[in-house]
Amino acid sequence: MGLLDLLLEPLSYGFLQRGLVAGILIGIICAVIGTFVVLKGFAFIGDALAHIAFTGIVVAFIGGFAFYLGALVAAVLAALGIGAVSRRAGISTDTSIGILFSGVFALGIVLASVGIQTYTVDLFSYLFGDILGVQAADLVAIALLGALVLLVVLALFKELLFVSFDPVVAEAAGLPGGLLQMLLLVLLAVTVVVSVQAVGVVLVVAMLVTPSATAYLLTNRFGRMMALGAGFGALSALIGFYLSYYLNVPSGGTIVLVASAFFLLALVFSPKRGGWRRLFATPAVR
Repeated sequence: MGLLDLLLEPLSYGFLQRGLVAGILIGIICAVIGTFVVLKGFAFIGDALAHIAFTGIVVAFIGGFAFYLGALVAAVLAALGIGAVSRRAGISTDTSIGILFSGVFALGIVLASVGIQTYTVDLFSYLFGDILGVQAADLVAIALLGALVLLVVLALFKELLFVSFDPVVAEAAGLPGGLLQMLLLVLLAVTVVVSVQAVGVVLVVAMLVTPSATAYLLTNRFGRMMALGAGFGALSALIGFYLSYYLNVPSGGTIVLVASAFFLLALVFSPKRGGWRRLFATPAVR
């Protein structure tokens, strides 16, 4: 069997075509928002929103409506609630994230255990991802929500960049810093919801952080970092998809492993970070 046959064989099935397109779209969308996540140190909140979205999915199963709607409402409300709790209670953002994350996720576990025992297998697919289960309607939802996120980032690129680097100076310059940071959280929530079906609640934070962190090792320019991160995200989805098909292993985990491999290669060979010599160099004595 030639290389072309190896590449075309999975594409002879409709569900595999949808999975591949969904994976590439999610890789790009996650990396664009992930650039802000990496620069602002939002990895914890990304993980928290993914787990909170699970509770929304459980409620959607119980209510009998689309899981995207339940996950989106839960994640957006949580994103807005984290900022509100932090300001009202006078506690750190990390603390308010931890409180909401654990409380809402625990609620989801309780609801799942008492309300929808017969759907346990389906819920596991949302925890660990099932990119091959993407339906045509899911693909449309991913494309629409993803396009919305990308359009907002494109339209407010300079403002979001300014607030991400220095929110105090941004507010002094007349920008609505609090509003823009809240918008960034909402965009993060939408991205998490879009990604949940493909890579799952457990692994979604990896797709948000790893491709962008890989790009960070290779460039100092924000726009270039975002473009490189999108490239690594899409390539991770593409390679992970084919590896999972031929090795018969879970797609979501394989895609994340490929993204992690890119990060390790960048860490070892990045000229910006001094390459492998600096990685293994002995610290200088002062």
